[in-house]
Amino acid sequence: MTDPSNLLVPFRLGRLELKNRMVMAPMTRSRALTDGNVPNPLAVTYYVQRASAGLIVTEATQVSPQGVGYIRTPGIHSPQQVEGWKKVTDAVHAAGGVIFAQLWHVGRISHPDFHDGQLPVAPSAIAVDGEVYTWKGKTRIVTPRALETWEIPGIVEQFRQAAENAREAGFDGVELHGSNGYLLDQFLRDGSNRRTDAYGGSIENRARFPLEVVRAVVDVWGAERVGYRVLPQPFPYGGMTDSTPVETFSYLARELSRLGLGYLHVTEAVSGKDVPSAERRITPLLRKAFQGALIVNGGYDAQTGEAALARGEADLVAYGVPFLANPDLPERFRREAPLNPPDFTTFFSGEEKGYTDYPALQ
Repeated sequence: MTDPSNLLVPFRLGRLELKNRMVMAPMTRSRALTDGNVPNPLAVTYYVQRASAGLIVTEATQVSPQGVGYIRTPGIHSPQQVEGWKKVTDAVHAAGGVIFAQLWHVGRISHPDFHDGQLPVAPSAIAVDGEVYTWKGKTRIVTPRALETWEIPGIVEQFRQAAENAREAGFDGVELHGSNGYLLDQFLRDGSNRRTDAYGGSIENRARFPLEVVRAVVDVWGAERVGYRVLPQPFPYGGMTDSTPVETFSYLARELSRLGLGYLHVTEAVSGKDVPSAERRITPLLRKAFQGALIVNGGYDAQTGEAALARGEADLVAYGVPFLANPDLPERFRREAPLNPPDFTTFFSGEEKGYTDYPALQ
């Protein structure tokens, strides 16, 4: 194994001192309380167990009731949710950790069951070929309602208020979920955005809404405490395509850089098996376009993560499933210790099982 000497050295992210360059990636775990989508008290244990990460990014957290698309996912728009998250952040800080909230609006990846019978919203009325789980069980995703132009500032405000709530909850910063086929991503890509107003058509117009959200959140946090996540490759589950991904995502990266964002978080693969070939990777181009810290994510292990840092391709490396199954992942990398195998059957259910019961090294 490659000695993880780069992964385990500290990194300065703005004014934050991260103890290492390993990021706990955001992972939906579907364990929020059924009453009000409040973070489960178990989440305190779950995140504290993983506080040895240089940076924790929470599971995706909806900015409003309109942003819900999955059962038992936490929000950050009610006083009860804010209080639930405050217990998490207080405990993570006591354990020496740094934690950002990932702010999320699912857009069209939802169902009327979550919205009192109303249609989910999207940039355009284009259906996704897929299914979601509601409280009534598995059901087809419906054709969404295209947002009216006058409604868009209200959704920007949802993100701004969620950013305020994240400050109140004690987070160290926020990451905007601009990937995986959710609302910010839906506006950016021409496969999902067919609008003819100021929010559609050209790359500049399609990026307008995501950048308005960024500016609103930066006004709350300051740019260095804000990150943005992208997935430039086609994303089958969300039906996400773009005719010119290099140009689209390079433009976004340059604009985020101009705003001085703390980091850009690039997911390079949907799973560890489909990392793009060197010829198809967009990340090196984004590295040139974005002057802040770059986080790479997607199937990395100790060796490949170390190699990416050594080559200067990234500043930090995000780990999802390895952190899920190994709460002490940095220490395991340091000792070159075996990793716990993940239990895929408990990723989205099980309460403590598969959530807080993975063992740490003795």
